[in-house]
Amino acid sequence: MAEPRVEVRRSPRRRRMVSAYREGDTVVVLLPARMTKGEEKHWVAEMLSRLQRSETRRKSPARTSDEALMARCAELSARYLDSLADPVSVRWVPPMRTRWASCTPTEGTIRVSERLRDVPPWVLDYVLVHELAHLLVPGHGKDFWEWVHRYQKTERAMGYLEGLSAAAGWGITED
Repeated sequence: MAEPRVEVRRSPRRRRMVSAYREGDTVVVLLPARMTKGEEKHWVAEMLSRLQRSETRRKSPARTSDEALMARCAELSARYLDSLADPVSVRWVPPMRTRWASCTPTEGTIRVSERLRDVPPWVLDYVLVHELAHLLVPGHGKDFWEWVHRYQKTERAMGYLEGLSAAAGWGITED
């Protein structure tokens, strides 16, 4: 993998803190103006490493293929749904206009919108638990939500998805 383009920005107001973020194809590293070239070299390498670890941690392995998505569903069903939800198929589909995902309980199929490929893993996990719960309880009644809320980050993930939809202007809401 090629090294990213790095832009170092120094600030006389910055005293100790070093930070980095992506700006398009460039990694911007913010440093105190007083740092030496040697310290700069050290901190640029350190911040590139931290940024890569952070980005890798945020990407769910389930985003790579339908098979990986199915495997993740099996793990989530075992952990949160007593292994009772066993879909026939789980697959990525082109972006849906009004939903993050959908489930057909009678067929045991789950479809997940491509829009979710780049969300944090805990958000994708929530959507998968939500759809897996539909295999146990088709509607959105009390029994359904009892299953879904076994996933501890349910409320947080719902808020994330609500914010993502609002920011992008997609108009997707919880079904």
